[in-house]
Amino acid sequence: MISTVDKQDPRYPVMRRGKNARFPHADSDAVSRIEVCESVADVTEVLQHTVSAGLRPTVRSGGHCYEDFVVNNPNGVLIDVSLLDHTTAAAGGKSGYQIGPGAVLGVVYTELYRKYNVTVPGGTCYSVAAGGHLSGGGYGLLTRLHGLSVDWITGFDILTVEANGKVIRRHVDRQHEPDLFRALRGSGGGNYGVITNFYFDRLPTAPQTLSTAGVSFPWETMTEEKFVHIVQTYGTYFEGRGQEPDTWPMFTFMGLTHKGPNGRIYISASWHDLDGKNDLSVPNEFLDLFLKCGDASAVDEALLTSHQIPTGRPPEPSPCIAGKHRYTTGPWLDATVGGNGGAGANGTTRGKYKSCYMKKNFTPDELHRIYAQLTRDIPGMNPGGIIAVDSYGGAVNKAHLADETAMPQRASIMKLQYQMYWQNPAEDEARLKYFDELYTDIYSANVDASHAGTPFHNEYYEGCYINYPDADMIRYPFWPELYYGQKGLYPFLQKVKKKYDPNNIFHHGMAIRT
Repeated sequence: MISTVDKQDPRYPVMRRGKNARFPHADSDAVSRIEVCESVADVTEVLQHTVSAGLRPTVRSGGHCYEDFVVNNPNGVLIDVSLLDHTTAAAGGKSGYQIGPGAVLGVVYTELYRKYNVTVPGGTCYSVAAGGHLSGGGYGLLTRLHGLSVDWITGFDILTVEANGKVIRRHVDRQHEPDLFRALRGSGGGNYGVITNFYFDRLPTAPQTLSTAGVSFPWETMTEEKFVHIVQTYGTYFEGRGQEPDTWPMFTFMGLTHKGPNGRIYISASWHDLDGKNDLSVPNEFLDLFLKCGDASAVDEALLTSHQIPTGRPPEPSPCIAGKHRYTTGPWLDATVGGNGGAGANGTTRGKYKSCYMKKNFTPDELHRIYAQLTRDIPGMNPGGIIAVDSYGGAVNKAHLADETAMPQRASIMKLQYQMYWQNPAEDEARLKYFDELYTDIYSANVDASHAGTPFHNEYYEGCYINYPDADMIRYPFWPELYYGQKGLYPFLQKVKKKYDPNNIFHHGMAIRT
């Protein structure tokens, strides 16, 4: 059944929005209606009617798009596939699993674990839906151990639109339309059609438990020298020891917050127990490095279970016993899905995001710039925000997968997400300006003049993550290379786009362009 929500419907003011309250920019940018679909047949019907009427379709599975690619669609049609939320075994007695685009990650993990004792190496925000997350790569706590989510996808069901305007159902895999199959494995949503199903021939066994501990450092006693030492200690580990396979079950996070009252820098380590022994020697080895940095405190358990630094005041830390770490240990499933839904999950918080893949440790020049930006005073505004540094690499960095998927970044050891959150629309201009200046300054340190202001591919960087889209990058003519690399992937994606979406029905500000 199709449920139509138009401008006269009392649900419209809520359902026209996504999770980021910045969008739609104005009432005039909003869609004319939202079509909520319960089945593939519903989606096919709505898409055909939309295209036949000459209207632009955009697609929403979970609504977490970081930019204005979905809900900013003046008088267009928003196709909501959130009710295509199945997580099941393959049909017809075949081996494998199927996940619908509307299935949120928390439910996906729960269903796969309880029914089959397997999991997907996906993200930590349980309210993110599979449709967008898997289309753009998908990574999280298990990525170093098992690779990206797209590395496990073996097929898609997708609706595309022919040159004559007819909607076609397709099943694609390695044997059927392999060019589209590869493009769908990581190039981002909203490019070729509407995905209605993801297939996995097999999935990794779920861990037994997840143990997390961490340390933090107060800004009150922070010096630039100490800041550089702490951050380089983190990077040094993943440039060396962290590349060894026995460390891959560990995922770590470093939160570099802006200096402020009660502000702290956080470092956590999560260990996935695969054999029931729960040997914590690897995370202990990692966290012990920071106890030598001075002023280290244990992080509160409530913070650790969320796997995300909150945007408000953090819990007061407890004293750390030297050489030991207080772990929060629990069943893997409970610990994984017990977090929050991400800042802005209720659609009232405004946000802006940027990203960077790092192939090497931070350089002193880079860190001096980061320190200067995080200690910078902005008149009349508390900048807030965070530079989230996730551990990366491990099973991701299998070079052959760059040629099998649309994820070319296969040599990085860390992955950064720059996040800024606020509530007041009046602060938009000042916050976006500061955030852009911060990022541009940091990535003018190790980059040649022609690519300054971006983490362009070189010995230090591997570009940006398409699932963290940043419309600011469009100002650079080389922006596709930032997201899709320099080895011919983007021209390949352009050919696929022209072949399967010849009328450019599916487009947005950073879509594949022909």
